[in-house]
Amino acid sequence: MGSLILPKLLVVDFTNDNLKPGTSVWSSTCNDIRVALENHGCFIALYDGVSSKLQDSVFRAAEELFDLPTETKIKNIVEKPYHGYVGQMPIVPLHEGLGIDYATDLEGAQSFTDIMWPDGNQSFCETSMSFSRAVAKLDQTVVRMLFESYGVEKQSASHIESTTYLLRYLKYRAPETNETTMAFPSHTDKSFLTILHQNQVSGLEIRSRDEEWISVQFPASSFVVMAGDACKAWSNNRVLSPNHKVTMDKQEKETRYTIALFSFLSKKVQIPDEFVDADHPLQFKPFDHIDLLNFYVTENGRKSQNILKDFCGV
Repeated sequence: MGSLILPKLLVVDFTNDNLKPGTSVWSSTCNDIRVALENHGCFIALYDGVSSKLQDSVFRAAEELFDLPTETKIKNIVEKPYHGYVGQMPIVPLHEGLGIDYATDLEGAQSFTDIMWPDGNQSFCETSMSFSRAVAKLDQTVVRMLFESYGVEKQSASHIESTTYLLRYLKYRAPETNETTMAFPSHTDKSFLTILHQNQVSGLEIRSRDEEWISVQFPASSFVVMAGDACKAWSNNRVLSPNHKVTMDKQEKETRYTIALFSFLSKKVQIPDEFVDADHPLQFKPFDHIDLLNFYVTENGRKSQNILKDFCGV
């Protein structure tokens, strides 16, 4: 079989040579991925597209980036909400994050690097772009498999063509004795898909469809693939965009670094006709992905208990 079920979360082995389009292993894995995204909103991917050397480099790059002075980091300003610097916030004292928009393009990686290191830092730029491109390949494979499982594989190419990627470097420091262990509060992602890679320090918790909080353990060289609100909308509410949070263990003395790749669509997010029938009436109107982000930071968006319904519900 192409995938084995560990406790709670599906683990898909993308390093399996038998996992090729047209094979029975591929078809059953497509189906497993769809079911996992519908029930848990995420699964664990074993993926060798990021070499161990590149993994080491990207975590070194993270340390180097967060070591910069705050006055440099706050220059990471992006017009899109939650794409730039987030940090120094009293409600989440343990968390800091920076974002590289269009991270798979040289211009995106280079312009970010030039702001952080005006004298240049070629290795940071190359590491960030190489990592983004390698993980984007995983994202595109998952999109193809999910679309195929739903019988709309013909639409995957145009979806992939209109996808842009945001790479975020995320840091969660160990809490002091008297500090909160909540490193990031419960939320859903606004992306289509999010792919997370972490160092050896755990902390991610995900709420499944049956409301159970699952503590996610990343096997070595693994990635967590998670559906965002745009994927939930696209699927006409079949896919779960799971609430998730980061909690740091009081005993943990090390910093948790996570490198996250978020996919966004430059074309309208629209429910395929195939997903609408008598049993599944249309739930969401088509929308521009950036408009969802912009709604999210309004007062109504922040208060919303069901952001898609409030933003684009039929």
